[in-house]
Parts: sequence; structure tokens; C-alpha cells
Amino acid sequence: MVISLYAYLAFLAALAAERMFHLALAARNARRAFAMGAVEHGRGHYPVMAAFHALFLLSAAAEAIVLKRPFPGALGWVALGGALSAQALRYWSIASLGQRWNTRIIVFHGVPPVSRGPYRFMRHPNYLAVIVEVACVPLIHGCWLTALVFSIGNAALLSVRIRAEEAAMGPLYAQEFGDRSRLVPKLPPNLPSSSALSESGGRRVRHTTG
Repeated sequence: MVISLYAYLAFLAALAAERMFHLALAARNARRAFAMGAVEHGRGHYPVMAAFHALFLLSAAAEAIVLKRPFPGALGWVALGGALSAQALRYWSIASLGQRWNTRIIVFHGVPPVSRGPYRFMRHPNYLAVIVEVACVPLIHGCWLTALVFSIGNAALLSVRIRAEEAAMGPLYAQEFGDRSRLVPKLPPNLPSSSALSESGGRRVRHTTG
């Protein structure tokens, strides 16, 4: 129990450090985007979202310590696998977006939207990673209460976030990604070629975490 708890708390600390890295990377990318004329949208919900994710890690740690949650055996290992899979999907998304990735909703005109990597199969792979992470990270050490409460809160936040992001991208984004679901991966009937993308100017660029 003690050894697994220390390992779990170390894992949560690593996730907190990762959050700080993401904020620094997002700030750098935002400066570059604004220098190119990008515009930010959805500022109103962003502080709530940032606080939510900070409280999520604190809640998982507090539940494990205060309520003395034991390591749940097979469920814990499955949850760890889910959390690591979410990390893989997140970094695939970040790598695919490159300098366009951000934790904020930042868009600008004149550059085709990114349609490579996981974006070939769904609109918001990074948000799928968040959903899996919020559900799985607490369950690694049996913190089912945090998993339940924050999964419900995350669903509410993402409903606001995704609507704001897709509205900011505009109708041309909807035309490009209309054959892809928001969060369920599927093969689109017609994947655009790289030459078609290079010739499709005048669209807004995806420049967010989604």
C-alpha cells in the first residue's frame, strides 16, 4: 500500500510537471501565432479549464491519501495502460500540429487546416486523450470518486470548449472535417491528398489543443 501510494503520487507529480511544460510550450506557440496575425477565441472559459485540470490532480492525490484508497490490482494496471495510451495520443496530436498546437483557441486565415496524424480519423483527438486520462488516472489507485466527479465536469467543460473551437474555425473548417466525428475515430471516406491541401488556400488554421 505505502509503496504503491508513493509511486502513484510520483506519477501525479510527473503529470503536474508535464502540465507546466505544456503551458510553456503553448505560450511560445501563441507568441508566434499572434506575430503572424492570429486571433484568440474562447477566453472566457479558459481560466475555468486551467483550474479544473489543476484541481483534478490535487483531488486524485487527496483521495488516495485521505481515503486510503488501495491499489485495485488488475483494474489499476488497466487504468495505467489507459492513461499511458492517452499520453501517446496526446503527443501524436501535438507532433501533428507542430507550432500550431496550443492550449488556447487561436486561429488565423490563409493556411489550410492540419489534416494529418490522428486528425485523419477524428476532429479532436487531444480531447479524446483528455477524456481517457481523466477517467483512468484516478482509477490507477482506486480513486473512483475523483474519476466520477471530474469525468462529469470534464464532459461539461468539453461541451463548451468544442462548440467554441468549432465556431471559431468557421464553415470552411466544417467542410474540411465534416466527414469526421468529434471524438470517435473512423476512416473518412475520402482522405484529402497533400497536393489538394496545398492548393486549398483561404481556410482557417487549426491552432488549438483539440
